[in-house]
Amino acid sequence: MNITLKRTDEQVELVKAMASRNRDVAYEAQMALAEFIGPVLAEVINQAPTLSNLFTNFQFNEMDSPSIPLDLYYDVTAPDYVKVYSTSVPGGLPTNTVTPTASELKFTTYRLDSAVDFDKRYAAKSRLDVVGKSFTRVAQEILLKQESTSANLILGSLADATTNGNAHTQAATGTQLILADFNSLLTLAKRINTAWTGGTPENRIKGVTDLIMSPEAVEGLRAMAYNPINTISKVGGTTPADTGPIAATDEMRNAIYQNAGIPEFYGISIMEINELGENQKFTKVWNAAKGSANSDLVIGLDRSRESLFRAVALDAESGSEFTLLADDQYSVRQQKIGYYGSIEEGRMVLDNRVLTGITIG
Repeated sequence: MNITLKRTDEQVELVKAMASRNRDVAYEAQMALAEFIGPVLAEVINQAPTLSNLFTNFQFNEMDSPSIPLDLYYDVTAPDYVKVYSTSVPGGLPTNTVTPTASELKFTTYRLDSAVDFDKRYAAKSRLDVVGKSFTRVAQEILLKQESTSANLILGSLADATTNGNAHTQAATGTQLILADFNSLLTLAKRINTAWTGGTPENRIKGVTDLIMSPEAVEGLRAMAYNPINTISKVGGTTPADTGPIAATDEMRNAIYQNAGIPEFYGISIMEINELGENQKFTKVWNAAKGSANSDLVIGLDRSRESLFRAVALDAESGSEFTLLADDQYSVRQQKIGYYGSIEEGRMVLDNRVLTGITIG
C-alpha cells in the first residue's frame, strides 16, 4: 500500500500553504487536503486484500441507531432462536447473543482511529512524498486494527460453531495438509449447509468458496505435485507397504506445477496470510479461543451466503466512511502539522455455518 500525491501545480501550492505563518491560511489548506484525501483513504482501506474485507458492507448515517431484521437473513424453517456473534470493542473476542429470528438485531459500533504528524518544513519544501507517506501510515494503522478485530470475530465464532451436534472443525490426518483433508472439509461443509428444507440445496457448490491458509498449508497443496495422495488401500484399509504410494494424475500434477502460486484449488479461492501457522498471531488466538494447542489452522468460508457483516457509519458532512481532520493541538513553536482520522464500524456473524476449518497438529 502506498498513497502518492501527484506533483501538480495545484497540489504543490496547497502543500506549501499548509506551512504558512498565517494560521488561517495554513489551517484552511490542511482542511482542504483532508477533505480530498479522506475519501481516498476510505477507498484504499476497502480494497485491501485482508480478512476485514471478507465482510459485506452496509452503511448507515452517523447519528442513526442501526439494526438488522434477522428474519430476512434466515430461512422460514430456522429455529426460533439463533446465535449471533459480534464484538463490542476493537480487537475484543466475540460474544454470542441468543436472539429470536423475528427480532431486530441491535449491535454495538466502535471507533477505530489513527493520528500522524510531520515537520512543517517538509510542507514548506513541497515534499509531497513525506505527506503521502504520512497518510499511508494512517491507512496502515486502521487496516491493522480492522484485521485484528475481524480475525478475533471469525476465529471466536468458528471455535464455538456446531451444527446438529457436529463441530465445524476437523483434525488433519497428519502434520501437513493433504488432499484427503481438503476433500473431507468439502463434505463437512455440505452437510452443514443444507437447503432451507434440510435437504439438498439448489447450489451444490455451497459450503466452501474460500480457504484462508498459512504459507505452510499452501506448501502442502503444492506438494501434491510430487507427493503420494492415496490414503486407502485396495482392500479398504490404511495403505500398506505392499500396495505402495499412488501419485496424483499427470494432469493434476502439471496444473499444480504450472500454477505454483495456488490462487485457487478445485475452484476454491486460496487466501494466504502469514498470521496463520505455528506460533503465529492468529493461531495463538485460535488456541486461546478453542482451548487447544494446534500448530496451524485452515479456515473455510462460504461467501455465497450473507452472514459476515460490517456496518460502517457515514460522516454527516462529507458522506465518506473515513473522517480525516486537521489536528489543531500543535502550537506555532512546535512546527508540526498533524492529522487524525477515524472510522466507526461494527462487525457481526449472523450465521456461523459459513465457517469451517481444519486443525493441524
